Amino acid sequence: MRAAGSLCLGLLLPAVLGLEFSYHHSSELGAFLRDVHQQHPDITALHSIGRSVAGRELWVLVLGRFPTQHTIGIPEFKYIANMHGDETVGREMLLHLIDFLVTNDKRDPVVTRLIDSTRIHIMPSMNPDGFEATTVPDCSFSEGRFNENGEDLNRNFPDAFHSYNVTIQPETQAVINWIKNETFVLSANLHGGALVASYTFDNGNPATISLEGYSRSPDDDVFIHLAKTYSSNHASMYKGVYCDNKSVFPHGITNGYAWYQLQGGMQDYNYVWGQCFEITLELSCCKYPPASELQAFWNDNKAALIEYIKQVHLGIKGQVLDGNGQPVPNVIVEAKGREHICPYRTNRHGEYYLLLLPGIYVINATASGYGSILKTLHVPNGPENFSALKCDFVFPEVFTTVRDASCPTKPLYQQFESISAAGKPTLRFLALVTVLYTVFK
Repeated sequence: MRAAGSLCLGLLLPAVLGLEFSYHHSSELGAFLRDVHQQHPDITALHSIGRSVAGRELWVLVLGRFPTQHTIGIPEFKYIANMHGDETVGREMLLHLIDFLVTNDKRDPVVTRLIDSTRIHIMPSMNPDGFEATTVPDCSFSEGRFNENGEDLNRNFPDAFHSYNVTIQPETQAVINWIKNETFVLSANLHGGALVASYTFDNGNPATISLEGYSRSPDDDVFIHLAKTYSSNHASMYKGVYCDNKSVFPHGITNGYAWYQLQGGMQDYNYVWGQCFEITLELSCCKYPPASELQAFWNDNKAALIEYIKQVHLGIKGQVLDGNGQPVPNVIVEAKGREHICPYRTNRHGEYYLLLLPGIYVINATASGYGSILKTLHVPNGPENFSALKCDFVFPEVFTTVRDASCPTKPLYQQFESISAAGKPTLRFLALVTVLYTVFK
């Protein structure tokens, strides 16, 4: 059943938008973002994280009360669209989201609290070259899917399960650097060609794959909640009807691997190496629909885009401090029973953020050479109050340094690397390997 709307009336009524419902090419996109920043310099920052192969800027607009830099206790959120250049709806939805947020700040209480409590990064196009190469609306695949070098950017990230030879593209490297330089907590990337919310893992091997062909992460419950949050607040995604009118996506969501496996995907990279939960939102059966349909797409997605951002406030957050009250980076902070193969660590400010559903959890903070601190916490529903539960960990010692043991960009699930997503294993073979793994692990 569709979730009850939690947005105020102002979010459900059309806003007076200054942005037309049309496709905006690179020069127009850049001009719009510059204009927004010029008109709202107090709540926006505009920068490019790099350039495409053809030299186009990879623009990011940041929104928040402190848009120019990270603020302790304020989580970082991001939306990315148009990484496949011929999948165009998300690109325009993010431009309209920007317009909606800046227009409704201090007017709509939900938007105002979002901007008060969150630093929101929006990249309307990760693949501007591919978009420019897609010259006319077309529902099917086109060469504009790829970047200027003919590479699929959603197969171009380091993969946790499989070694394969790819040349990291400038657009991909820019996003990798961006992820490393920020403390992103939650993200979504917007695609087209289906109507579904897809979640990690996209790849897998017997360490993660069930006999049903489902590649499960340690935070599967959170990912299901995130995907359902979007689908249930979308006008029709929650119905689960695939583009051929066959109902194949219950609740409008799917595990990525269960749908189809891929290696080098961006959402798995975010989760494993970026400590950021990301889902993939397929927003339209038609990859590049006529511009006349864009307003309907905005009406369908507006509430979901806002409600999804609120989920960055799930779980717990805080700092790790030493005996002098100084923040300590590189401390592992994770919930017992859901440790990550690449452990989640505090940032340079000693901060951590863990997305968790409401419940009781034992949180373990471990500093190499200094021991561990365990705390049992009752986690409330943070999005209701636009804040995760705050909990600091204070070690009695005065720290000199905690060794940075960041994970290498190479496959981490290596027990059965040879059968990772190069080909989906048969159920019979998976059953045999799972038995052997149980016996010999």
